[in-house]
Amino acid sequence: MSKERAVPEMQSPPSPGQAPLNRTGPSAASVGPSADSEITWLLHRAAQRMRGATGEQAEKHGIQLRDYVVLSALGKTPNLTQGELGKALGLDKTTLMSQLDRLERMGLVVRRSDPHDRRARIPEITKAGNALRAKVASACDSVETAVLNSFSQDQVQLFRRILFEIIGDSEDRGSCL
Repeated sequence: MSKERAVPEMQSPPSPGQAPLNRTGPSAASVGPSADSEITWLLHRAAQRMRGATGEQAEKHGIQLRDYVVLSALGKTPNLTQGELGKALGLDKTTLMSQLDRLERMGLVVRRSDPHDRRARIPEITKAGNALRAKVASACDSVETAVLNSFSQDQVQLFRRILFEIIGDSEDRGSCL
């Protein structure tokens, strides 16, 4: 007759800076950020929530959230070169070029030569791109309104101004959305 040994359940080690969790310890909800957490953590978690909710709306219309962000930038600030657009969005050249290639294949963007510099290209939103951007914008506005519905209009405007000030006008190295 063989004895069976109880094998302890394996848990992955905590990430650096993360407190270890055990089965009898705090739930995932109680270890999340609180009102006195670091602003960076709060902004990160808020961005994740908004990206998830608005990304879902973009996907319902057949595009990615990044597609929508690029289309919105083109709609609000026409005649930017690809380089200027990348800086405005904080996207590196490689990421932006692949995004513009994708949007161009979908018929949502066209690129023309810059009349002042033949080496530069100016992406333009097409009529179809603008129509799709407007539909996604409306859906995203509804999501934003729902997320922010416990705040007054004045508080939402203050929040926008605070975010704008945090972003500032420094040049971003570029990253992926």
